[in-house]
Amino acid sequence: QVQLVESGGGLVQTGESLRLSCAASGDIPITLGWFRQAPGGGREFVGAITRSGGTTRYADFVKGRFTISLDSAKNTLILEMVSLKPEDTAVYYCATGPLGLLRGRTQGVDWGQGTQVSVSS
Repeated sequence: QVQLVESGGGLVQTGESLRLSCAASGDIPITLGWFRQAPGGGREFVGAITRSGGTTRYADFVKGRFTISLDSAKNTLILEMVSLKPEDTAVYYCATGPLGLLRGRTQGVDWGQGTQVSVSS
């Protein structure tokens, strides 16, 4: 069983940066990642990384603005976001699961409770 606790969300203005963290504990699978869900929308893949840190994948819309990293010593997943836009407003969820998570597949994935990111124009 795995537990995921996100933190770091908040309200920022367009163009500003934000850093999200996800503390993982328990039997952590091979891949960790981030999804987001905007109001009225579905859950959308943001990016993921293997526990070894050797492989990362991002959604196309990230376009170099977001960076995922893993502090292995602390079992903490990080999402660094820069140049934020109003369309980045969403609840951001941490997830962990099998390798399919690298491509946004949610089968067998465990979820955190989510953290709200709001970007004002």
